[in-house]
Amino acid sequence: MNNFTFYSPTFFAFGKDTEHDAGCYVKRFGGTRVLIHYGGGSVIRSGLLDRVKASLDREGIPYVLLGGVKPNPRSGLVYEGIELCKKEGVDFILAVGGGSTIDSAKAIAAGVVYEGDFWDFYCGKRIEKALPIGTILTIAAAGSEGSPDTVITNENGMFKRGATGDAVRPKFSILNPALTQTLSPYQTACGITDIIAHLYERYLTNTPEVEVTDRLIEALLLTMVHEGPRVIADPNNYEARANIMWAGMMAHNNSCGVGRSQDWTSHDVEHELSALYDCAHGAGLAVTLPAMFTYVMEHDVMRFAQVAVRVWGCQMDFAHPEVTAKAGIEALKKFLVSIGMPVSFSQLGAKEEDIPKLVDVLCNGNGRPGYIEGFTKLNEADCTRIYQLMV
Repeated sequence: MNNFTFYSPTFFAFGKDTEHDAGCYVKRFGGTRVLIHYGGGSVIRSGLLDRVKASLDREGIPYVLLGGVKPNPRSGLVYEGIELCKKEGVDFILAVGGGSTIDSAKAIAAGVVYEGDFWDFYCGKRIEKALPIGTILTIAAAGSEGSPDTVITNENGMFKRGATGDAVRPKFSILNPALTQTLSPYQTACGITDIIAHLYERYLTNTPEVEVTDRLIEALLLTMVHEGPRVIADPNNYEARANIMWAGMMAHNNSCGVGRSQDWTSHDVEHELSALYDCAHGAGLAVTLPAMFTYVMEHDVMRFAQVAVRVWGCQMDFAHPEVTAKAGIEALKKFLVSIGMPVSFSQLGAKEEDIPKLVDVLCNGNGRPGYIEGFTKLNEADCTRIYQLMV
């Protein structure tokens, strides 16, 4: 296990009706003038936005509104939010929505207190300072409610890139599983897939002797395998949604990733799909993961065989561990199909003729050196083959 530091100070309020206390938490963490940041009409139609505003009103906290966050959040709205916060003297940002809204809020929070272009943080500069952020989560997926990470698409070139820094870990996050009961089965399945991807990206490590975090990851994967079909069958199953919501947070606040190298090349590969086709991130991951794992499996066959046995119930073939590893990848793929996810280019709406463009932006765009690197190093030829495996 590698040396590590771990700091995860987010205050979580979990359970039914917890959104009514948003104003109390904003006041507790020092907010005096708030930007309420949200996405489309669902938070309005459901009455959630009105409940949040009423909570702030009860505490005497003024606020301004900025809606319009899209899946795969865009740089244009971030710039708009930065200017609005400066103009209105905002000192706290409250994100009401899913990972896209929270990621956009984090970008705004970092940009308001930074003299340069916020995109610098998405080119490798670590976020050291930001306005405080609170979240009210409406979909269990990205884990941004507990993480130091944010992903934004730059509309100038359509580069989808990530940034990180403990400064953008939310001060508090309100997690009411009931708020996710209005999601469609497809949206729910996309969230489940994203959570699974966050777990696999940490599981694929080159660090030896990390049994504690291996077991934590396996337990959360088993939870998704158990609860996923339950919530697809019954969208109103509060307990299943509660387990998925907390698993989503644990999958990405990095408690499962400390002391070990991590991958994230699957996310890099997928980001080009959702940037070009504007598909749901989880759907893109469902297509990416089996292809990626099939291609990189030989780098450490026993790691794939281990998860196949411990999570997917495959029988270990010690003479031919690659057989076990492949069986585990196939079991993952079948699970994704069972919850309604696409697993091929055609199902996603992607085009084979776009592969050279995808590879070029992936490996060379936004200053990249011609390859991506994580569990293993992947050059343009490698990435081309991975995309071809998705067709």
